Amino acid sequence: MESTPLMSENILSSLNIAILSVDHELKLCFINQSAEILLDISATRALGSSILDIMLDANELQAVLYESLQTDQPFTQRRAQLRLHDGHLITVDYAVTPINEGEWPRLLIELYPLDRYLRIDRDEALRGHQEATRQMIRGLAHEIKNPLGGIRGSAQLLARELSDPDQKEFTDIIISETDRLTSLVDRLLGPKTVPKPEMANIHEVLERVRKLITLETNLSLEIKRDYDPSIPELLLDPELMVQVFLNIARNALQALSDVPQPTLEFITRTERQYTIGARLYRNVLRVVIADNGPGIPEEIREQLFFPMISGRADGTGLGLSFAQSIVNQHKGLIEFESEPGNTKFSIILPMETA
Repeated sequence: MESTPLMSENILSSLNIAILSVDHELKLCFINQSAEILLDISATRALGSSILDIMLDANELQAVLYESLQTDQPFTQRRAQLRLHDGHLITVDYAVTPINEGEWPRLLIELYPLDRYLRIDRDEALRGHQEATRQMIRGLAHEIKNPLGGIRGSAQLLARELSDPDQKEFTDIIISETDRLTSLVDRLLGPKTVPKPEMANIHEVLERVRKLITLETNLSLEIKRDYDPSIPELLLDPELMVQVFLNIARNALQALSDVPQPTLEFITRTERQYTIGARLYRNVLRVVIADNGPGIPEEIREQLFFPMISGRADGTGLGLSFAQSIVNQHKGLIEFESEPGNTKFSIILPMETA
């Protein structure tokens, strides 16, 4: 028994693969539910529209589709980037297959999203680089701390033998500078505190951060809050997480110093089926701290979470490294997106219960 077009479309609608069909004018004549989700558009809005209205800057895709129509040959494209109608960029593999039914040909387009897999690979590579860097810094820091202790002790002994106050001034400088270097090395080693998780409300944590930021800044700062009130309590160390959000918010404040109308925004959302490292979590919390500053310089983005990397001449570059260490202790991760006028740091935490 031959399948009718209606039966074929019913089958395609039930597939997890994103499927589109366009006519000879590249107008959309079919879209299944997976494609609606991937492209963030409804069938009601999409059907009858040109695919070039759904995807922006799609010159390469347009050329492939017309080539397939003219030659009646299938095409495949690997790791193509498509910009959706809302400006969001997605990475996909896609396949185009001509269908000759009726007077005019149609094209069947299959889209295979890659962003999740690319992100997992990127996060794993970044974790590996960060861990290797931390191990190197730990070894170097311990090698530095031992002689610093000897220098400080020797300076103290020397100070006891000196009777001239002017000479003691020099030993005081040695002691204060070795203390400063020891403190810097301790910060390079990362947080010493082991998390003490308890059930906590993430919005109470963020409100503490908001109040601290409000007290610290002299800017005419607008702080927006976009909270999801349905988020339940989750297992975390409130004190350490305050430090994480505070470090990120302080970085944002410094970036906003020359912005005419500085704005900081706190956003909370939940997401389903999210992979962190090699583990898939059923539910995660995403906390976004966004600012309208000038953005992160392109040349430091890949190393942003490494110690001593900073976009400011007077910065130590330890705040984000410290935050990343704490979030890693909570089995989470930190991501960021940045362009002039819109920088977002996302802290993703598993929504584990006690």
